Amino acid sequence: QAAKSARTVVITGVPDGLLHDDVMTDILVIHFQMSKNNGGDVEEVLYPTMEKGVAYVTFEDQEVVESVLKKDEHRLEDKRLSRCYPLKVTRYCEHVSAFRIYLVVLPL
Repeated sequence: QAAKSARTVVITGVPDGLLHDDVMTDILVIHFQMSKNNGGDVEEVLYPTMEKGVAYVTFEDQEVVESVLKKDEHRLEDKRLSRCYPLKVTRYCEHVSAFRIYLVVLPL
């Protein structure tokens, strides 16, 4: 099995404060397990995180990360949400390194 970081994606655009965190976590699990979203078996969803509207989704298999990233657009839809929300999906590794660069560039 690949390292956890290689099996994890970063989700931005998660609607914040609309539903209980547990409910939003369930909705994210369902979304990323659906074949129509190029999903697969979800090992873990980390939500909420330190960043507003951001979740981390870890899959059982690294191949699922590749297929999820290939999907043009992810739209979070559920009967418990009043509308659908576009999500941005990126690799965990890229997110972390971009965040580090961002910290270095800003003058303190």
